[in-house]
Amino acid sequence: MGQITIRGMNPEMEQKIRRNALASGKSLNSILLEMISVQTGFKGKRENPHKESLLKLAGGWCKKDADEFMESIKS
Repeated sequence: MGQITIRGMNPEMEQKIRRNALASGKSLNSILLEMISVQTGFKGKRENPHKESLLKLAGGWCKKDADEFMESIKS
């Protein structure tokens, strides 16, 4: 997934966003994603974004390969 950089943000706005994140116990990224979702009307949520990143980095098995492996290690 890509990244977005926001330039020229009003310092008071930034501080308010940071305070909201701190008060809610959420990350700054999560708070900003929630704000953008509200403004865009996009309610979709990925199942597990970290899982996608790890899968892309480490790779994974298809179901057939996993089933074959499990069969091969049966006692």
